[in-house]
Amino acid sequence: MIAALVLLPEGLAALRAAMANRLQTSLNLALGSALACIGLTIPSVAAVSAAIDRPLALGLEPKETVLLALTVVVSMLTLGMGRTNILQGIVHLVVLAAYLFLAFAP
Repeated sequence: MIAALVLLPEGLAALRAAMANRLQTSLNLALGSALACIGLTIPSVAAVSAAIDRPLALGLEPKETVLLALTVVVSMLTLGMGRTNILQGIVHLVVLAAYLFLAFAP
């Protein structure tokens, strides 16, 4: 819930930028806000788990770990080129659809 509230304003701005055909601005907004949220959340959770001497578990099953790794690779390929196109966006949507399908129909 907290992550959704933090990401909501930047997510809406990214959606507006995408609808105005400014894909690079949209990606910059969405990825920047997600990285900021993750960059603040994970270290704080890791510090708390170290402080209370409890192990930190990511909580992903093997298939979800594979999809996470696939998402990272696809994102690196997409953003490493400097420009994006609709085919790369479709690849990201297919990976998302695969994740959602496997989440509800294991």
